[in-house]
Amino acid sequence: MIAETVCSAVAAAGLGIAVVTAYRKRYLAAARIAAYALVPLGLVMTGVVEWAADTAFSPTAWAGFAVLGAAWALFATTRVVERRRGGTRKERRAAARSAQADAVAPAASAPSLGQASRPASRPAAAPRATGGADDFSDIEAILKKHGI
Repeated sequence: MIAETVCSAVAAAGLGIAVVTAYRKRYLAAARIAAYALVPLGLVMTGVVEWAADTAFSPTAWAGFAVLGAAWALFATTRVVERRRGGTRKERRAAARSAQADAVAPAASAPSLGQASRPASRPAAAPRATGGADDFSDIEAILKKHGI
């Protein structure tokens, strides 16, 4: 009951300030002040203030907020752990099966794993002209480092 009285008094004071502002020919500011002053009155009339006051002084309501917070924390924690592990158990098993099945490249005639499919030595690189290629040698080195 005290909260409703305070909100009504604030609304009345705000409307009084709006009237004084309008008297000074500042109509836009007066309208804005009146709008802000009517908000607490509207909250009182809809019952939001009574609900908030009942909730603020109710231990059961605060226990409910604590339970909701704990549920949210558990949900967020499980999402973080799931993302770090790479998905659910079912998704990890499917990924492991597909990794074993993909040991041979789809278009390869021989397995891609093992030393037998690799050539013994790499062919020597062809010598390059020393003209404009020197400008891009650093870029080429970086690209080769990254396997591009």
